[in-house]
Amino acid sequence: MKKLYNSNTGEYNLVMAYPAIEAFALSSLGYMWLYKIADTFSGINAVRVSTDKLYVNSQNVDSIAFSLSFDFDYLGVLEIMEKLKIPFYSKERDDSYPLIFAGGPVITTNPKPYEAFFDFLILGDGEVIFEKILTILKSKKTKQEILKELSTLEGVYIPNSSVNKATVSLDNVIYTPILSENSYFKDTFIIEVARGCMNRCSFCTASYTNLPFRHYEYEKIIKAIDLGLKHTNKIALLGAQVSAHPDFERILDYIDNKIESGINIELGISSLRTDAITPKIIQILVKGGQKHSTIAIEAASERLRKFLNKNLKEEQILKAVKIARENGLKGLKIYSMIGIPFEQDDDIKEFLNLAKKIKEQNKGFNIEFSFSSFVPKPQTPLQWAKREDTKSLEKKQKFLEKELAKLGISSKFSSAKWDYWQTVLSRSDDRITPLLIEVYKNGGKIGAYKSALKKLNIDISKAIEGYQTDEELPWDFIQSNISKLHLKNEYKRISKYL
Repeated sequence: MKKLYNSNTGEYNLVMAYPAIEAFALSSLGYMWLYKIADTFSGINAVRVSTDKLYVNSQNVDSIAFSLSFDFDYLGVLEIMEKLKIPFYSKERDDSYPLIFAGGPVITTNPKPYEAFFDFLILGDGEVIFEKILTILKSKKTKQEILKELSTLEGVYIPNSSVNKATVSLDNVIYTPILSENSYFKDTFIIEVARGCMNRCSFCTASYTNLPFRHYEYEKIIKAIDLGLKHTNKIALLGAQVSAHPDFERILDYIDNKIESGINIELGISSLRTDAITPKIIQILVKGGQKHSTIAIEAASERLRKFLNKNLKEEQILKAVKIARENGLKGLKIYSMIGIPFEQDDDIKEFLNLAKKIKEQNKGFNIEFSFSSFVPKPQTPLQWAKREDTKSLEKKQKFLEKELAKLGISSKFSSAKWDYWQTVLSRSDDRITPLLIEVYKNGGKIGAYKSALKKLNIDISKAIEGYQTDEELPWDFIQSNISKLHLKNEYKRISKYL
C-alpha cells in the first residue's frame, strides 16, 4: 500500500467508515479523497475502516463519517454501528456517543429512509464543505453546539430541515491518494476528468444530481497523470461523460505520446459514449492494453431511446461497434435496460433485431449484452414513473437470454427481485426506516425484506406504483440546481415520443 501524501494528526479522532469490504473502499475515489482531506487536516486523527477491517473502539472515537454509494450500503452502516455497540437511532445516543454523519450519492438523492441513523448529512459535492465540517468538529464543543454551527453550512442537512445541495467548481483534480494491490482496481491511479453529464438521460441521477457538467483544466489533468505514472503504470480516467471534456483528444494524445516513447501504460476509461467513439480513441485504448470496453444504449428501440433522452440512432450504434472492431478491440459489452415505462413487446424484440445486425456485420467480434431493470430514481424526470412487475420482468429476461443465445450472443441480467427493493429504498420516506433495521437483523437477504414487510405492515405501494406529478415527494425539501417544475416539464416533453 502506497500513500501519495503526508499524513497529519491531532487529538480529534475521526473514523472514515466505508460500509463494504476494504477492496471496494480502496477503489471508491470520492471516499478515498475525503479520507485524504481528513488525514492531512491539522488537528484530526483520521482512521479508515470497512466492514472487514474494523480496528477501532467507539469509546475512543469523536465522530464517524460514512459514505453511501449504493442503496444497499445501509446494511454495512448498521453492521459497523452494531459492532461498535452504537445505537442505530440518533435519538437514542447521548453525548457519550460519537457524532455519526454520512454523505455520498445515496444520501444526496434521497436521505429520508436513512436520516434517523445520523446526526447530520452531507448533500452534494463534499470536498469543500468537508474541510469546513472538520474545522467545526475539532472545536470539540457539545453535540448541540456543533450541530447548530453545521446547520449554517450549505450542503449540511440536519434531519427535518431544508437544505441547499452543495455544488462546487472543479479546481484541484481528484485522484487516487492511496495505491494498493488490495483494491478492487489493483494499483490503479484513477483521475476524475469531469463531473456530471450534459446528455441528461431521463433516468440518470449521475446526470441530474451533478449538474452542471464541469471539467478540470487540461494542465491539471496532465499533472495528475504524471504524478500517477511515478507510482504505477495503471491509469484510469473517470467521469460520467469523459469524452465530453473539451480537451479529451489532447489528453489522449499526451498518453499516446508517453506510450510511443516506451512507457508502459495500462489505460482505462470508465465508459465510452456511443456516439463519440472514434478510431483514435479505440487505438489508444488498445495501445494501453485494453481488450474490451463498454457502451450504453439503454434501449434497442429508437422510440424508447427518445423517451429516455438517449438520442442515439441505430446507425450510430452499429458504427460504434464497427469502429471498435476495426481498431483492435476484441469485444464490447453493451449496457441496456428493460422495464422502461410504456415498454412493449416490440421494444424487447428490437434487441434481437439489433443483435442480429451487430453479429452479421462483426463476425468473430465478442458481443455481450448486459441488462438491468429500470429503477425510477429521485431528482430525475422519471422520478414519478411506475416500476414494472417483477414476474413480467423475469419473463422478459428469460426470453432475451434464450433468443440472444440462439444468435451466439451472451447476456447478463441484474436481479429483478433486488431491483424491486432498490426501487423501494430509492423512493420511500422515513416510514421504511424500521424495515431497514428489521431486514438487517434478519440477514439482509430477499426473504428478510418480505418477512419484515409482513411483520411491520408498512405501505410501500407509492415507491413501486409511482407518484402523481402534482403530489409532494419525500425528497422535495432538497434545493438543487434544477427545479421540480423543470423535471416535470421534461417528463411531459419526453412523453410525447410514446
